Parts: sequence; structure tokens; C-alpha cells
Amino acid sequence: MSIHALLEGVSMGLLLSAMIGPVFFTLIQNSIQNGFRNTAVLASGILLSDLVYVLATFFSVSLFAENPYFEVILGYAGASVLIGFGIVTFFKKVVQRPNTGGIILTRPKKRTAFMKGFGINGINPFVLLFWISIAGVVNLKDSFTDIDVFLYYFGILFVVFGIDLLKAFVAKQLKPFVTEKFMVNMNRVVAVILVIFGSRLILFAYEKQVLLGG
Repeated sequence: MSIHALLEGVSMGLLLSAMIGPVFFTLIQNSIQNGFRNTAVLASGILLSDLVYVLATFFSVSLFAENPYFEVILGYAGASVLIGFGIVTFFKKVVQRPNTGGIILTRPKKRTAFMKGFGINGINPFVLLFWISIAGVVNLKDSFTDIDVFLYYFGILFVVFGIDLLKAFVAKQLKPFVTEKFMVNMNRVVAVILVIFGSRLILFAYEKQVLLGG
């Protein structure tokens, strides 16, 4: 049964990795802009935020389900962060060093990358809803032992983290072909995408609030 639980987790991880959201575009942009190692740290931040949600939803899934206003608050907070990241990214300047012939930004701090990954993934209420649904599925599997539950979640997190690193690695290979103009345009595209996702979160939170009569 343990192998079956692991394979189920791997399948769910592949499904989650296939979803295109703000995290996807942030990974690609950051890898081209700041390199693979910095993006690996960013991916670690994403992994930690997922792990926090796993622990929170697994041990208190009923609490989240019975407190829908939490989704409203998280939606507005998430929208603010995404739009904020989008505005900063849109106006972020690319610094070019003539002696290298390429584009290099001011060396980013790994701590900043970690917090960016943790923040962008952590404030997305759709990520929370995903993990709530996973916790619900796990609770319904009466045949799952503690080892099965561990392997199921491990399969999801391992696959998601591995594919995030793969996305970063593939994007990094494009860097030799990237020009300053391309990077500026890339920043602006990613910025607009983040703002769009942020706006969707505002709509999601507002609709949820209306349904709750708030």
C-alpha cells in the first residue's frame, strides 16, 4: 500500500506542477535574471510555504473549512502582495556591465529570493484551497497508515520541488541569448501577469465576501 500511496502523491504532484500561475512565471523570470542557484533558493521558499500549508491543513482541515472568512482575508492580502511584486518588477531597472557584454543585475541576496518564493506561494489562497482539498482526500482514505500519509505528501512535495528546479534549469539555459531589451520586456510581462493574478484574487475575495454576506 505504501508504494501505491507514493505513486498517488507523485501523480498529484505532477498535476500541481502543470498548473500555470504566478509562481511559474516568477521561477522563469528569476532564473533568467538571477541564475539557477538563486532560483533554487527561491524554490526552497516555495517548498517551505507548501510544507507549512501541509501541516496546517492536515492537522486542522476542519478549522479552515468552518472559517470561510479566512479565505477572504488571505485573498485580499495575497492580492496586495502580488500586485506589489508586480509594480516593483515592472519598474525594476536592468544594469548592464560593458566589460561582460551581458546583462547583470545587482547581485540578489539569497534571503530575499527565499522570502519572495515563500511569499508569492504562501499568500495565494488557491494554494491553500488545494492543500485543504488534499487534506480532505487523505482524511477519507481510511486504509492509509501513517507511513502512507507521509509518502503521499512526500510524493507531492518532492515532485513539485523537483519540477520547479527543472523549470529554473531550463530557463537558465536561455540566458546567453537574452538581451537587455528582452529582460526589460520580460520583467514587464511578468509584472503584468502578477498584477492580473492579484486582481483575480481581489475578485475571488470580494465574491466570497458577498456570498458570506460581509
